[in-house]
Amino acid sequence: MSAETFTTAIFLITAVIATGVLINAVFPVVYNMAGTFTSSTHQADERMRTDFKIVTYHSSSGPSPKVDVWMKNTGSAKIPVADLKRSDVFCGPEENYGRLTYDPNPANGVWTTEFITDSTTKKYDLNGNTYWDPGETLHIEAYPLTDISSGGTVYFQFILSGGTWRSQTFTAS
Repeated sequence: MSAETFTTAIFLITAVIATGVLINAVFPVVYNMAGTFTSSTHQADERMRTDFKIVTYHSSSGPSPKVDVWMKNTGSAKIPVADLKRSDVFCGPEENYGRLTYDPNPANGVWTTEFITDSTTKKYDLNGNTYWDPGETLHIEAYPLTDISSGGTVYFQFILSGGTWRSQTFTAS
């Protein structure tokens, strides 16, 4: 009887030690997988809630071309002005467009927006909270590096810092 008790005690101690080793080996892996899954879910949720639509556009041709594009935030996410400034704009003649950099001062090779206004005007930021809220319109002024000929095809693409993008091809006036 004492031999059986001793054997059972050894098996019980071995099982407890094996369980501890297994938990120490598996728990960190499960914890990291849960963190990765949570991060991926958050990013997917953010992308699904972030959406916008190009509403209308216009371009002037000539040696100092200007492209005006109005976009509506159709998603449910508020987009901070800081994210707007980090967005990418590609614009120009369809066969020779390029990436423009953000600059509040209009010049060739840059894009700017009228969204950022003072608190008294509130031209596009309707509530003055410096977010592109759902339902608000964003006006982009793009100044391509290359000339746009009258009747030529213009390419415009806007990419938010989170990766959501829209593009439009249209005829210059």
